[in-house]
Amino acid sequence: MTVLTRIALSALLALAMALPARAFDTRATAAFVVDVGTGTVLLSKNADQPLPPASMSKLMTLYVAFEAIRDGRLAMTEELPVSQHAAQYGGSTMFLQPGERVTVEDLIRGIIVLSGNDACAVIAEALSPDGTEAGFARFMTRRAQNMGMTNSTFTNSNGWPAPGHRMSMRDLALVSRKLIQDFPEYYPMFAETEFLFDEKEAQNRYNRNPLLTLGIGADGLKTGHTQEAGYGLAGSAVQGGRRVIFVISGLASADARAEEAEAIVNWAFRQFAERQVVAGGTEVARADVWMGETASVGLMARDDVSTLMPAMSAGPLKAEVVYQGPIEAPISQGDELAELVFAPEGLPETRVPLVAASDVARGGFVNRIKTVSSLLLTRLQRGPEAESAAEEAS
Repeated sequence: MTVLTRIALSALLALAMALPARAFDTRATAAFVVDVGTGTVLLSKNADQPLPPASMSKLMTLYVAFEAIRDGRLAMTEELPVSQHAAQYGGSTMFLQPGERVTVEDLIRGIIVLSGNDACAVIAEALSPDGTEAGFARFMTRRAQNMGMTNSTFTNSNGWPAPGHRMSMRDLALVSRKLIQDFPEYYPMFAETEFLFDEKEAQNRYNRNPLLTLGIGADGLKTGHTQEAGYGLAGSAVQGGRRVIFVISGLASADARAEEAEAIVNWAFRQFAERQVVAGGTEVARADVWMGETASVGLMARDDVSTLMPAMSAGPLKAEVVYQGPIEAPISQGDELAELVFAPEGLPETRVPLVAASDVARGGFVNRIKTVSSLLLTRLQRGPEAESAAEEAS
């Protein structure tokens, strides 16, 4: 018989719990803010609703392009032809002309800095399974699903308004994180404030990200705007070794987008701080063992465990260890046996796996007799009502 066992650890965690941080009241119709290091979601508003993403969907096109470069299917120095279809796009463009050839590197900078709709279509046609932008969009949808982006559907490569072209704020945050983590060699391009591709078309040379020049650690990623979507921004910033990713959509103007984005970055860094909960390899509790050489086994986290806390401290963090026990021997060091569960007030619950700190061999005959005898004695002392309750919890 196993029962769900909970061990309170309030006195064991040398960590101050803060007063709950004040929630950010965003003007965006949808928003998602996450602390990358701890995975803590700081703000979620309509975050899983599929919405028109405008040019923010170019992040997925860029991810697929970087994968192709990494896999050797595309080279930064390779020149790609501009089709009539790609050149016909309006809005934000590189002013590409049918028949000209442009290097992949220029096209990628044209997408990141200039938000080139035409550049996206050139890349899409080069990587499409059937040579068309529509075929690339279908491939990109399948790739997004495989990456865990369950609320994303693409009908083109650039976010041009079209029925069914949708992404959620959480999905945009996911691809933003993947771009940063999977392609660090290319990510610095997202912080570039200017790219002059054609001196004759110098009016489109500046990055539209309003945060890049403010000195608040912003280093990406992509703005978006259509009449249907409003003004949006998928952004990221780093301060003091902490990285925050945020996505907002549905703002009424470029100025409102800039103000909201800056306010979110300041709030995320000023109102929260990262704190260590337990050190990796340090025993935090002991779990009961069934039929073992010893009656209990130490539990520890494999790595250091940190959490994001509201900045103003006010008392100990409450936590508990949860496991199904007693745990039957034999047990090998490193076996995952339990979870450390804690939730700073005002933030989501965090569950961290705990592993066995040492081996526990199966006990000999005498040990097993003692274990069974101890269990029978415990059941007699608890009585039938307690036993019935334990069975229900098992």
